[in-house]
Amino acid sequence: MKINIKENWQKIRIHFSKSIGSNMHVSIASVNEDNLPTVTPIGSLFLNNNQTGFYFEKFATKLNVNSIKNKNICVLAVNSNKWFWFKSLFKMKFSEYPAIKLYGELGNKREATEKEFRAFQRRIRQTKRLKGSQYLWQEMSMVREIKFTKGEKINLGIMTKKL
Repeated sequence: MKINIKENWQKIRIHFSKSIGSNMHVSIASVNEDNLPTVTPIGSLFLNNNQTGFYFEKFATKLNVNSIKNKNICVLAVNSNKWFWFKSLFKMKFSEYPAIKLYGELGNKREATEKEFRAFQRRIRQTKRLKGSQYLWQEMSMVREIKFTKGEKINLGIMTKKL
């Protein structure tokens, strides 16, 4: 089911926030040089106010390489919160979409702004004291821009029919 991303952008942003909160990542699909799909988990995706976004590009090497020949991507955000699902299954309907796909095009790789870096620091603040946190998230300085062009709500039959 198509979703008008311009009219529903704020709802989409809220959904992505909930999805990252429950999963700690979204999945970004791209196409490699052999024209085969590949999926990359990204925990640092942020959506701006204007149907654009960015992610910190430290480990997403395949997205970088794939973007040389094909800049098109698809981002899947699934709200995996257990209570959201239990409540929906009990009521036999979802109160909001459980998943949304956004299609877009990768843009420039550039140095992160101070505002973007602070947003990332807020996202990982609860993990700062863990040993792996510094290994994974130190030196996060480069971001890749994304321009989103269309979106889709994931349809789960009768449980999403009235949304």
